[in-house]
Amino acid sequence: MESIWKEVKAAIKLRIPGHRFNMWIEPLEYKECNNAHIVLACPNCYIKKRVQDNYGKLLMSEIQRLAGKGFNFFMEVTEGKVILKKRTDENIQLPLPNLYVRPHNGRLLRKDFTFDQFVVGGNNDFAYSASLSLASRKHSQQNSLYLLSRTGMGKSHLSQAIGHHILSEHPADRVYYMTAEDFSNEMVDAFRHDTINNFKGKYRNNCDVLLLEDVHYLSGKERTQIELTMTLDSLFEVGKKIIFSSCYLPADIPKLNDKLRSCLSSSLISNIDPPNFRTRVRILQKKAMHNGYKVPDDVIYYLASELTDDVRQLESGLVGVTAKSSLLGIPIDLALAESVVKNIACRRKQITIDAIKKLVSKYYNITIEEMVSSTRKQAITRPRQIAIYLARMYTDSPLQTIGKSFNRYHATALHSINTVEQTIKEGSPVQKQVEFLRQKLESGKF
Repeated sequence: MESIWKEVKAAIKLRIPGHRFNMWIEPLEYKECNNAHIVLACPNCYIKKRVQDNYGKLLMSEIQRLAGKGFNFFMEVTEGKVILKKRTDENIQLPLPNLYVRPHNGRLLRKDFTFDQFVVGGNNDFAYSASLSLASRKHSQQNSLYLLSRTGMGKSHLSQAIGHHILSEHPADRVYYMTAEDFSNEMVDAFRHDTINNFKGKYRNNCDVLLLEDVHYLSGKERTQIELTMTLDSLFEVGKKIIFSSCYLPADIPKLNDKLRSCLSSSLISNIDPPNFRTRVRILQKKAMHNGYKVPDDVIYYLASELTDDVRQLESGLVGVTAKSSLLGIPIDLALAESVVKNIACRRKQITIDAIKKLVSKYYNITIEEMVSSTRKQAITRPRQIAIYLARMYTDSPLQTIGKSFNRYHATALHSINTVEQTIKEGSPVQKQVEFLRQKLESGKF
């Protein structure tokens, strides 16, 4: 019967994507045959449940096809198969992968940000393959990856999917997931409380996988850059895995020291482009199925054709349609979808850099000539920075084009964007001003 099980696995491997087979079917092992029941050994309860829910029917049909109609199967969880060496003085408790979804340090991993839930298309197939390859340790010579895309395209999903996969395959690996801002804040706090040696030891000696998001935040933070560079050197030397993500290429991030820029640039840079119509349809279908939504095909196609900015916008449209239907007790149809999309879709075709300049100059009572001049007066600099920030958010123009339209280098334009983002986070009056301008742009009243 063991040979039949091998035939079953070979048949299933041809019917499902390779990464799903490796993650869920490959770990299953033949144990015994008991009264026409094939008993399979399963590593843990989580994998058992996922296999039963998603591949139970497929397993049953292949077993009965190859072993006979009278055969069935069930799975037994085999405890204590993995023997781990004790690390220093720590007692390691093995979590069930994806159940608690907590890495060893940093932010929580979203339980739905897995490779299974990622929709692969022509816009992201290389980034997906590179992420899965690194997580699966198939190409050990490449230990660092740099995920590059605009906000809302899926780089956080892929980054966390790597963390999920590694924790499921190697539960004892110490995975740290955080943003560059988290790293910087933790370092400053360590200096303030005289615990910097503990901070250094934590990252250099007790980290196996570092998932570091939004590395462009490090622009201008010299002390953090030095500390991070030394940490990365230590991790690279011993072959640890490092995954970066950013909206900008390392070469385009201003005020970055040469050593850190070199570290980032030496990674495998994988770009994620906006999804095309077909991929947007598949994303909506996947999200609807995962959340148990029943959405007619014509509504799916309508949302995919109207919401073209990014994946987050697609999710917002899907959630808006289903929520409005549930709250008002009305069916999901095109009329409902149109009412939701009207409040979401930004009129990007009408929003140009020139339109943003006019709106900002009018709101702050300055001329466009003053905005693009070389003056550094605060009364001119702040509106200019906000206009550059809005141009990046509402147009598809590259950073170089935006900078040139304001008579600035692209590095200065990036600095302006980062300054506005940081000011918004701090909750200053600029936040309300930017929200007001965004409402004007999104309503078409400019």
